[in-house]
Amino acid sequence: MYLELSQKKAQVFSREGKTENEISLPLIFSYPLREDLIRRAFHASFTSGLQPKGRDPNAGRRTSAESFGINLGMARVPRVKISGDAALAPNTVGGRASFPPSPREKIVEYINKKEMKMAVISALSATTDLELVKKRGHKFSSSNLPIIIKDDVAQLSKASEIEKLLDALGVLQDVERVKQGRSIRAGKGKMRGRKYKVPRGPLLVTHSFDLPIIRAFRNLAGADVTTSSEVSIIHLAPGGLAGRLTIYTESSITELNKRLGAKE
Repeated sequence: MYLELSQKKAQVFSREGKTENEISLPLIFSYPLREDLIRRAFHASFTSGLQPKGRDPNAGRRTSAESFGINLGMARVPRVKISGDAALAPNTVGGRASFPPSPREKIVEYINKKEMKMAVISALSATTDLELVKKRGHKFSSSNLPIIIKDDVAQLSKASEIEKLLDALGVLQDVERVKQGRSIRAGKGKMRGRKYKVPRGPLLVTHSFDLPIIRAFRNLAGADVTTSSEVSIIHLAPGGLAGRLTIYTESSITELNKRLGAKE
């Protein structure tokens, strides 16, 4: 059974925020939402970047401690001969752990290649859903999703110019939302290089990494930049929730269709 998909239309904007022309989006932007696949694909991508953690096999065992034996009126745990301090046993100070973490523990959730591809396509399609993007918490005044800009706009090289562009596109308020939502993390994460929690802002998908707009766009709070060849479920659905506010360059739409569209 094949899906009957209809092509969506989208407007292409200039750097002044004015409509230049209208294009037909590839069918990958018309696929139905698969929240289950997106969630699985996110966990698979996220866990693949985790580093296995384990213990030194000799941790707590580097000692000459032996039990003194019975009939001495003391516990029969292994003890150091000179000091008499208990060691080696799991119930002693500095002793070995009973069941330490093993680096062989399975921490990666695997997913099939076709399922991952379908999850990315579904997440791309979710960026065109106005209600879904608002439900994710993004603030914007534009009613045209996805937001597509002309390729020459990618020549902007200053953050101030990007802010004017986003203001013209009706997306700047989402950057302000991120600034106001920055908060100090609860718990010990503050001591581990992640003191602040920052919400996710808009995502820019370009057709090349050799564009001036990339460095300028990254200066915005909560904003991310990637290319059509590398965009993944991590970018499109942070936390496994689809519907991220996404801005595309006109050529990136063509590149995405070449990468994920149906092969003739």
